[in-house]
Amino acid sequence: MATTLRSLKIKTSTCKRILKELHSYEKEVDTEAAKTAKMKDNGADPYDLKQQESVLAESRMMIPDCRKRLEAALADLKAALAELELNQKKGPEFDEARTTLSQVENLFPTSSTAESEAS
Repeated sequence: MATTLRSLKIKTSTCKRILKELHSYEKEVDTEAAKTAKMKDNGADPYDLKQQESVLAESRMMIPDCRKRLEAALADLKAALAELELNQKKGPEFDEARTTLSQVENLFPTSSTAESEAS
């Protein structure tokens, strides 16, 4: 049982890390968008502006990839939690996993709603 609890902790930590990464990318996109707008308003050199727009585009491309990884990690966490809840008593690991699960599910309301209706 210790390895399965350890696995639950790892899956919970993975979700937390990817969620933090997603928020970081979203914040970066906001920052870079503001910087790009400011450069446009100030009439920056076209080359510099093009470089900044490239940075912004790269930042935006990271968000869908991160969301995909988060959805996969969420599915792993759900499966591990469901399996352990059948065989194990409650504990702090379960509470932390459920809290993380609810935080991540708030980002994907349509997918979790669809899964709930399918069950």
